[in-house]
Amino acid sequence: MTVHPQPARPVGTTDRAGAAVVYTLRVTGHLDPHWAPSLGGLTLTHDDDGATSLTGVVADQAELHGLLARIRDLGVTLVSVGIVDPVRGPGGGGSAATPD
Repeated sequence: MTVHPQPARPVGTTDRAGAAVVYTLRVTGHLDPHWAPSLGGLTLTHDDDGATSLTGVVADQAELHGLLARIRDLGVTLVSVGIVDPVRGPGGGGSAATPD
């Protein structure tokens, strides 16, 4: 997995509990890192399954819709959009319980 970090963004976006809202968007294919600035400066991570994860703070729904429009305009397939739970990690589901 290759991670392409971007410069730090100001963290001022918070949810109702006061925590920063971080989104992860996954798209098919490995996006070139030069697209990061036009995608809101999100961190691009090339996943082993051939997808790219874009992760970072999204200020509001307007910014999220703008990101989705840019992804559409790139012609790549959007696989998923999710809020990263700061306690449980991406997907917010935590680890699955295993049967005894």
